[in-house]
Amino acid sequence: MHALFTGGWQARRRNLRRTEPVRPGSIDWHAPQWFAAALLVLLLSMADTFLTLVLVHHGAIEVNPVMAPLVVGSGHSFAFLKLALTAAAVTVLVTLTRVPTFGRLLAGPILVGTACLYVVLISYELWLVERFVS
Repeated sequence: MHALFTGGWQARRRNLRRTEPVRPGSIDWHAPQWFAAALLVLLLSMADTFLTLVLVHHGAIEVNPVMAPLVVGSGHSFAFLKLALTAAAVTVLVTLTRVPTFGRLLAGPILVGTACLYVVLISYELWLVERFVS
């Protein structure tokens, strides 16, 4: 924890050196927009989890075959697993924001794209709640 807080306030590697190859851990400070995107993805994931549980409680079916067995009952295991997997993925994407992944695509824009997709998903789920639950 000490290293995490020290690196956050007194980061030494904000940019790459000219001769240093781009790899995970090349920098220990990330731009604030990546923190904002990561936080937005996590908050939207929480909203998606809540809306999914509300919709399933009112008769909807979880389409994801991996998560479908976890939605039954109270949904605590569903919520925990979904948020844990999302947090792990977001952590990896923030760590790799400047590293080319999938060819030439940087991980930072993938994080922003994920947030945009979550906004679309939440909008659809709110439309379903408005139409079928009320």
